[in-house]
Amino acid sequence: MNGLGRPLIILGLILVAAGIIITFAPRIPWLGRLPGDIYIKKNNFSFYFPLATSILVSALLSFIIWLLRR
Repeated sequence: MNGLGRPLIILGLILVAAGIIITFAPRIPWLGRLPGDIYIKKNNFSFYFPLATSILVSALLSFIIWLLRR
């Protein structure tokens, strides 16, 4: 169990970051409304797929993970 401390600390930091993002995400007006997001609305049907937002979040998380591995 000598090597268990560091992964638990990293997991804790990830959970704190996720909590902060979930708390403050509704206050960011452009998040989820980027130009590449797909939104289709018909009579009784609506479809929303945040493609550009997903790519942006993925790139940001990849950069953060890259920084942590350095």
